Order: sequence, then C-alpha cells, then structure tokens
Amino acid sequence: MTPQERVLAAIAHQKPDRIPRDFWAEPATWNRLLAYLGHQDKERVLRDLQIDIWHLEVPGPPEISVGGGVYQNFWGERYIYRQTPWGPVREDTRGALAEAQTFADLEQFPWPTPDLFDYSGLSAECHRREEYALLYGFADVWQRPALVRGWEGMFVDMVERPEWVHFLCRKFTDFYKQDYTRAAEATNGRIDIYLLISDLGSQTGPLISLAMFREFVAPYIREMVNCIHSLGGKVLFHSCGLIAPFIPELIELGIDILDPIQPVGPSMTPELLQAQFGGRICFHGGIDMQRLLPQGTPEQVQAETRRYCQILGAEGGYILAPAHLFQPDVPPENILAMYQ
Repeated sequence: MTPQERVLAAIAHQKPDRIPRDFWAEPATWNRLLAYLGHQDKERVLRDLQIDIWHLEVPGPPEISVGGGVYQNFWGERYIYRQTPWGPVREDTRGALAEAQTFADLEQFPWPTPDLFDYSGLSAECHRREEYALLYGFADVWQRPALVRGWEGMFVDMVERPEWVHFLCRKFTDFYKQDYTRAAEATNGRIDIYLLISDLGSQTGPLISLAMFREFVAPYIREMVNCIHSLGGKVLFHSCGLIAPFIPELIELGIDILDPIQPVGPSMTPELLQAQFGGRICFHGGIDMQRLLPQGTPEQVQAETRRYCQILGAEGGYILAPAHLFQPDVPPENILAMYQ
C-alpha cells in the first residue's frame, strides 16, 4: 500500500498492510532529535520512520510582541516562551480579550480573515507529497476562543453571558470553514484529513458538563464536520484529557478520527475504548507522553506500542502516534523505539 492508501484503509476500518503512522513534535523536540541523528533533514527522518501522514501548512501573519516577554498571534492568543536545553516552548497566558468588559469589546477586536493566509504554495506541496495521506489545518471552535477570552472569563461567560461565548465560537467557526474551503480549492480536493481541535478534558474528567458541551461546542463541531465532509475530507478531532463521556457524542457528530486518546484513567485504556467504540471511530495516538515516553526505557516504549497496535489496530481503525506532540523531554531513543 502507499501511505495514503494505508491511512484511508485504517480510517475505513479495513485492515491495512501495516499500522499507519503519524508524527508531530514541538520545534524544540525536532532540534533535539536532529542533533541526536546528526543531520538537519526532517523529511529524511519521516521517511526513515515510515511516517504515512504529511502535515500541510500555509504562511500566516507573524506574531507580535506586546511587552514583558509576552507575544500575541493573529487570533489574540498570548503566550510566553519557556526555555529548554533544546529551544523555546510556548506557554499560554491570559488572552487579548481577558479584560473585556462589554460585548462591544468583542465586536471591536480586529478579527482575522483567511485573506491573511497565502494558499498559493499548497498545490505544489501536494504534488511533492503525492504518496502521503495529507493533513491540513489547525481549526478550533472552543478552546482557542477560550484562550483569547481567558479560561476564567470563558467559564463565567458560559453561565452569565452565553451570547459572548457564541459570538467567539462563531468567529472561529466561520473563519475555519472559509480557510478549509480555500485550502480544498487550492489543492483541487487532494487533502485527505482536516484537523479540528478543542481540548474538553482534564486529567480526571471533562472540563465542562455534557449540557454545556451540547450548547456551546457541539453545534460548531457539527458545522465543521459537515464542511469538511462536503470538501471530501475526513475529520481528525483532537482533545486531550479524560473525555470518555464525550466520545458517543463526537461519534454522533460525525468525527472520523479521535486523537490523542490520552491514557489518563481506566475509561481511556485501549481495551475499553476498543470494546465500547471499536469499528465506530478510528483512533489516533495513545502512546503516553507524560510518563512513558519521557521516563520509560526504549523496551517499555516498544512494548506499549505493540499493545496499542494489537488492541486497536488488528483489523484497522488505528493510526500510531504519541498522545500529544512529542515534547522536548522525550529522549530521541524513545521516539525511534516507538516506530521501530
């Protein structure tokens, strides 16, 4: 099988010739891994690890400094950079609308449009990566609005000012529907998978109730899913944390692939996920980023990888990946062991 055929078979719950593989890592992790390997060729790394999914990006506006070591992106998310031995890592702070006092403050914010992005290179990139399954985007309909508003403000708004939440979620949803449509048009429908993100879980359970999920998150997920499916793509939905109560709802909303199936409790084990949802959704991720990958031995990493592949992927329906972007505290030996 080609990488694209392998990934699409797994998503369709058909048995591929082997478990398909994905890879994503923080820039600092790439620095550490490339230094260990002794070269600077990222594409060579992905080929050597037999990665099947290629992540597409388009240039957007640069971040700006807002003082005090704080930076802001085009959405109004704000963050600092924490230094590691291998380079800086982003850490979020209160967003640009955290101090908003009136609805007019939201309306008057300089909201971005897809005109800020340059899609002209996407078609050529697709042709260069023709054999891969192609993944595009970074759409978010709830979590990134919360980062711009500030988590505390967002949680209070959901109770006291629900129209504020819907305004923010609408801004992001409309933007990303246009963004994905333009990307699909620029590539003549070649993109296989579109990413949709909203972290719904903590280490111990959901961040919000099912009722709040249904009011403030689900309608916008459904819009994005319908848009992506109309473009001929599959939806990779990312949510960290213990999100087992949401999985039936996400399946009903039309999610095709669920990431990162973070192993934070009994309800998120591969055995239980397969027993409850196997055949209904494709799983992506699962290899523990908090303890196993940074602290385990290569042999332990390999054993856990085999476990996930055997339980979730024996008959298709699983894409091997870490349970978040590889972080810079993961030894390169463990990254290599996971794919070996």
